[in-house]
Amino acid sequence: MSPVSRRRFGQLALLAPFTLLMATEGRANLIETMLARADLPRHADEVWVLVDDRQAELSLFRGDRLVERFAPISLGRSGASIMRTQGGNKTPKGEFRVNRFNWESDWHIFIGLDYPTPSHARMALETGLYTEQDYADYFAYYRRHGYPPQRTVLGGYIGIHGVGRGDPEVHGSYHWTQGCVAVTDAQIERLSELIDIGTRVVIR
Repeated sequence: MSPVSRRRFGQLALLAPFTLLMATEGRANLIETMLARADLPRHADEVWVLVDDRQAELSLFRGDRLVERFAPISLGRSGASIMRTQGGNKTPKGEFRVNRFNWESDWHIFIGLDYPTPSHARMALETGLYTEQDYADYFAYYRRHGYPPQRTVLGGYIGIHGVGRGDPEVHGSYHWTQGCVAVTDAQIERLSELIDIGTRVVIR
């Protein structure tokens, strides 16, 4: 896959949601609007990931062709939700991009996602979780660092990871994470071979 610089990735991540914002009338739920069509490939050869909360499975596609499917997976202890707050143990729903890999994680391999996205920040403003200053600070941080702030009321440090130092038996039976998507160590190794920085990840 062609490399994407951190600066370029940040620019793409910041600009993409505003096309949708301009086209959406009223105060419709931006993330629900995106999720309604997020499971369609952007082009015939796009490699992308779909995490299905109800089926507890992670699927990797190339275009509309299934490449790999991992199940069961584990999500946040409190389930999945479009709006997540710090400490709530929920997995955020939405459309994300892979923005980092940690090969020395306690969870074997950690594939980071760009949560909270600009759409999550916008929803936080509209629902009162963010003040106008919080919203401005969010974008100032994103522009300065190339990735979203991780220590706001929306929380952060969301990604896909292995079991690592966790309990494999618990993983096979319960949702146990603080909001991430967990697969087995063998599955995260396989997934990390197939995706890259900028890969689109849909959690619904």
